[in-house]
Amino acid sequence: MAAIKHHVTIKGVKEGLIFLFDDSCKFDALINDLRTKLTKTHQNILSGPEIQVQIRLGRRIISENQKKLITDIISKRGNLIIRSIDTTPDIVKDIQPTNQLRTLKTIIRSGQTIHHDGDILILGDVNPGGTITSTQDIYILGSLRGMAHAGIHGNEQSIIASSHMKPTQLRIAGIISRPPDEWGIEEAFMEFAYLSENQMKIDKIVNIHRVRPDALEL
Repeated sequence: MAAIKHHVTIKGVKEGLIFLFDDSCKFDALINDLRTKLTKTHQNILSGPEIQVQIRLGRRIISENQKKLITDIISKRGNLIIRSIDTTPDIVKDIQPTNQLRTLKTIIRSGQTIHHDGDILILGDVNPGGTITSTQDIYILGSLRGMAHAGIHGNEQSIIASSHMKPTQLRIAGIISRPPDEWGIEEAFMEFAYLSENQMKIDKIVNIHRVRPDALEL
């Protein structure tokens, strides 16, 4: 009897779990094995408190619909939190140009860091202790209560925008700003942070066109 080939390997690490995906099999076979692992063979380790998950695709290139299918299957396990989906670096450069907007529907929790080379849009909150970094702009349709660092490679034209701006720390390029006391006042409008004359400034999002006419409109 032929041995069953496993297309998904789950490994435990200090940070949580790593899902290693076979990059040579058909996508349908990969999905079938993923469902089997999550519902039958690995039920014991996939229960209990929240577990951070890193997905490694090898050299496989997947579409946005395929990525959504993978995340939907894993997210159905209430304790599994997807931390990253990685492809080998040379492939990433081919399928993720630096000017590509990345959109994530997620909550960034304490101890979690999200990074993207390009503009990033978070549909959710960044909790205290959570960190989001980007080489370009950061947009958050939610509350920013953690740390955000835009333009990490020195782009001083980058901005940070949030529906509720109450961060522990803001950084744009090499400029660091801790929020003044008055930021604690609840505001009903979205704000954005930007640099002017090497200083961090905050303004209403409706005025973003004065600073960055090319910025993402929210």
